[in-house]
Amino acid sequence: MMAAIHQPQYIPWLGYMNKIATADIFIFLDTVQFKKNEWQNRNRIKTAGGWQWMTVPVCYHYPEKISEVKINNTERWREKHWQALVTNYSRAPYFYTYADFFRDTFDRAWDLLTDLSIHIITFLAGIWDLKANIVRTSQLGLNHEDPTGRLVVICKTLGADVYLSGKDGPNYMNIDQFGDNKIKVCYQEFCSEIYPQLFEGFIPDLSSIDLLFNCGPMGKKIIEGYYGRSTGKKD
Repeated sequence: MMAAIHQPQYIPWLGYMNKIATADIFIFLDTVQFKKNEWQNRNRIKTAGGWQWMTVPVCYHYPEKISEVKINNTERWREKHWQALVTNYSRAPYFYTYADFFRDTFDRAWDLLTDLSIHIITFLAGIWDLKANIVRTSQLGLNHEDPTGRLVVICKTLGADVYLSGKDGPNYMNIDQFGDNKIKVCYQEFCSEIYPQLFEGFIPDLSSIDLLFNCGPMGKKIIEGYYGRSTGKKD
């Protein structure tokens, strides 16, 4: 069984969704320290003038774990994010197919960042019928400080004998620890090819909602590797 493990991200890019499509089980690593100014509370959408950030404001207090980070609801971020989608995607072919979900999402008063992010990711995985079962590490009751050891323990706890790593995995993992525990490591090499977008020019590596609104269910072929391919193998 193949496992992929990743911190929850806000409306993540296509490579993130490709991991969910490739693995048998996808684990949200929400028990590690939150990092500001990365992808955990923001992502990019396309506009007529290029790309722009959609950022969820947070009330972060070092060294809070991702699962503990609260959203700063004193700011009008939900209204701004919904309006950004309407302004930039209302002419996309599938915007109104999925608009109700996002309008409802931004109408709700979210407390924790992880709940919001996982809510959206789970919806996207369902639309594209991505196969992985989804688990949060905060639900497993595990406590391991070593970065590689943490991944190994999660895999062993869930019965995974293959770990799907990002291409930069060797830069931060001790690969020998996986081998010592009879866990094979495979590396993802996902590269999304051009798909139809609004506005002039193609911008790669945007939030997955760009693909959703422009290609709808057909975006599954791109995520699963019909264009971009993953080297993850189960043999």
